[in-house]
Amino acid sequence: MFTALRIAAHRDVVLVTKGAIGEGSTAWAQGGIAAAVGADDTVAAHVLDTLEAGAGLVDPDVARAVCTDGPARIADLAALGVTFDRVGDHLALAREGAHSRSRVVHAGGDATGRHVAGALVAAVRAEPRIRVADRTRVLDLLTDDRGIRGVTLRGPAGDEDLFTRVVVLATGGAGHMFSRTTNPLGATADGPALARRAGAALADMEMVQFHPTALAVGASPLPLVSEAVRGAGGVLRDVHGRAVMDGVHPLGDLGPRDVVAREVWRRARDTGADVVMDLSHLDPAKVHGRFPAVAALCAAHGIDLARDQVPVTPAAHYAMGGILTDLAGRSTVPGLWAVGECAATGLHGANRLASNSLLEAVALAERAAADVVAGGGPAPGPRAEPVAAITGHADAEHVRNEVGLLMWHGCGLERDARELGNTLDALHAVPAPADPEAAGLLEIARLTVRAAAERDESRGAHFRTDFTSADPARAHRIAWAGDLPHHLDAAGHGLATTITETA
Repeated sequence: MFTALRIAAHRDVVLVTKGAIGEGSTAWAQGGIAAAVGADDTVAAHVLDTLEAGAGLVDPDVARAVCTDGPARIADLAALGVTFDRVGDHLALAREGAHSRSRVVHAGGDATGRHVAGALVAAVRAEPRIRVADRTRVLDLLTDDRGIRGVTLRGPAGDEDLFTRVVVLATGGAGHMFSRTTNPLGATADGPALARRAGAALADMEMVQFHPTALAVGASPLPLVSEAVRGAGGVLRDVHGRAVMDGVHPLGDLGPRDVVAREVWRRARDTGADVVMDLSHLDPAKVHGRFPAVAALCAAHGIDLARDQVPVTPAAHYAMGGILTDLAGRSTVPGLWAVGECAATGLHGANRLASNSLLEAVALAERAAADVVAGGGPAPGPRAEPVAAITGHADAEHVRNEVGLLMWHGCGLERDARELGNTLDALHAVPAPADPEAAGLLEIARLTVRAAAERDESRGAHFRTDFTSADPARAHRIAWAGDLPHHLDAAGHGLATTITETA
């Protein structure tokens, strides 16, 4: 929506969404937006935290650019009508995992995403140069020898081709590759699947962030217990009352998400019972006042956030990987841009820093929109011939369920070569569905397993039980053009102009 608004100042825009406008992961975001706006904070400190969380794979140029953009983008959102929480005349700032400062700007306590999405929906609806095509799916990207030439849509009136030389993908994540996820139902890897079929390179596909604290109730999507709850003093405990993170990481419950998620998963496995979040030592009124959305989610399941032991589980939360882009959001296919979670810019590396996701989304939206208006070309990097879509006749729901279970058990928080091989074989045995969305999910799941097998080390969110340490020689990103992996030439230095094929 932010991208559309910025482009609409210069051109007509069609905004296509398969649900209703405003649905998606943004509206579900609880924590907030990380930005160096505090009196005790600096962009340099924010960059350092981003680099450290990303475990050697963050592009420092991208981190500096996005973190530098942060304060201005917060001001832009406020100008669009987002009412951020304040203490007196100053923005209220929360601290989340792996941040060295309190720098997370929030709205409505723990309802930041809903406030941001609501303001943007209102602005989009008021913009005459934006036409919203909701309840409409993009079935495919149309290409020719010049690059993008349009999209094939399926909407309430049937199928149609829309011809354009500019497509910006902002399709969100891929959480429903896994049976446990915090993502809304629409997070089915649509953008990467579309881009891959058009010949664009994908990158960092093995890097999937599992949030440590989804509410362990019912089926996916699982409600999220925001990281800010631990930032306010929540303690993770096992069934015996022991603090889970004691002695595991210097930051304890506010350690990097990959470290906390694996420890929660292991403790639940070893004890045979869910880990719980304990806030009973805090003032109940303050807990409910600061986290009204989380409290309401808990109450819907008969749990008092402030007094009860809240059962939590890791769940697939964020795809660090996606469509390989540069800082202007350009993919390796002319005419195709990507912003937000579906893009792999190099900001997040092997482990996204908390609340850097909404920051990246709005920062890259601004940059991509400016590049679209200026008529920018493709990013340097690998590119393949368009890849044929998986087509068949299998039931879509069956395929999605099979993919979710296989990925959770075989390519989840801990991985090894044997399980990855078995999982890939099993995914190839899953019958091809008739539904393009389910087919794309299956396609990206297969590539994710291949990427996890390709990285024979442990780094950030990618943990291999057969290679438990990070290998300094593997401190580089891996891109995929078609079915071929390519190593980007230097750790953390953007898109390579010279690509070396690994195998």
